[in-house]
Amino acid sequence: MKTILLIGLGRFGRHIAMKLNELKHQVMAVDTDESRVNEALPFVTNAQIGDSTSEEFLSSLGVRNFDLCIVAIGDNFQSSLETASLLKELGAKKVIARAARDVQAKFLLRNGADDVVYPEKQMAIWTAIRYSSDHISDYIALSDDHAIFEIDVPKDWIGKTIGQLDVRKCYHLNIMAIKQNGKFNLTVITPETALPENSTILVLGTQQDVQRCFHL
Repeated sequence: MKTILLIGLGRFGRHIAMKLNELKHQVMAVDTDESRVNEALPFVTNAQIGDSTSEEFLSSLGVRNFDLCIVAIGDNFQSSLETASLLKELGAKKVIARAARDVQAKFLLRNGADDVVYPEKQMAIWTAIRYSSDHISDYIALSDDHAIFEIDVPKDWIGKTIGQLDVRKCYHLNIMAIKQNGKFNLTVITPETALPENSTILVLGTQQDVQRCFHL
């Protein structure tokens, strides 16, 4: 369990609060809008109404005591930038900030943020890849080049073993797991593992290699 300072309770921040609550983390939430703070109360340990660009206010929160600080402000980049900078100046251990564009990410990383997230960009990429193919059920980006894809097992692969298909050699892909009836088979994948009917597989590789292998 971690202690987390979450600044910004718009839609993105509220969803973060809800998930952190599910994961049993202790969350202090902050926003300038009283109604947003009230809406987040069921999902956080504590919440305050305040201006995160105020050094006095941030200092009163004891930012050094949090394992992680998340700046989820989405409607005012200047406030996001000032908040990230102040958090680091006040001794925050780790600062994650929201960015909408690459130029924003550059400024944030130069002024206090240890890492940035692009919720709109990342969701747009996920949506484009997920729904432009009839056979991809999910997609998780690992880097600019590599990702994990959940893909329907092709009909001509059913009953064949991983060794027979040899996709690692032929397409530079790794089959990591098999999912059937909504559940992942956690058995270690071996060359003797056969692919069952009505299942999906988790495949690690580049998008180009996945498209080439599965003719997407």
